Amino acid sequence: MLVKTRGIIFRSVKYSETSIIADIYTEEKGLRSYIISGVRTQRARTKASLLQVMSLVELVVYHRNDKTLTRIKEIKPAYVYHAIPFQLARGAVGLFMAELARKTIREEAEQNLPLFNFLYESFCLLDRTEHSVRNFHLSFMLQLTGFLGFLPGESYSADSPIFDLEEGVFVAEAPRHPHHLTPRQSELLDQLLEYPPGRAYQVQMTREERQALLRELLTFYRLHIEGFPGLNTYEILETVMD
Repeated sequence: MLVKTRGIIFRSVKYSETSIIADIYTEEKGLRSYIISGVRTQRARTKASLLQVMSLVELVVYHRNDKTLTRIKEIKPAYVYHAIPFQLARGAVGLFMAELARKTIREEAEQNLPLFNFLYESFCLLDRTEHSVRNFHLSFMLQLTGFLGFLPGESYSADSPIFDLEEGVFVAEAPRHPHHLTPRQSELLDQLLEYPPGRAYQVQMTREERQALLRELLTFYRLHIEGFPGLNTYEILETVMD
């Protein structure tokens, strides 16, 4: 069966001398893997650059529910990035977002339009925004938790100034376990929850606070996603943001 769909390239790896296997999060069929033959040849009709991580594409694919690996019939750009390829900070944030999504989305062959639209529009916004992207990844991480099932609960206040990473809520006193934020980090977290990624630049914090909050949010993910691995793009992102 042929299926027409938009997709987001999460990963592409070499397969044989001329082919590539790509993990693509699709609008119609969720997370799928596809083999693209002959892409690494001089006469290839599909350019390897089109299959780079976080590329937004339109696809016509062969689909079978009993197959985990199928082929792509047609592929073309759905959105062409204008800023991300030329600005190091945007590129680092985008690669971090793509890796985070790939390592947290576990649903295969399942359509999830709200999640797809959130991811697709986040990448487009990262490319289009005229504002700083220094906090973009932090807001993206928090928004993504809503789709993964552990969006932080309650709100920061004088009566609840501590965010408990294990329970996922703001609490009155620091818990006995070590997985909690300081009052300042909790306040920043609450502010980021109020702003979508495109407005996250309005949250004022220092470089050190940004780095520390990123590390705590990665701990938050590890606590709530079984088997959550480390991110290869984490150190790159921290270096670039310096």
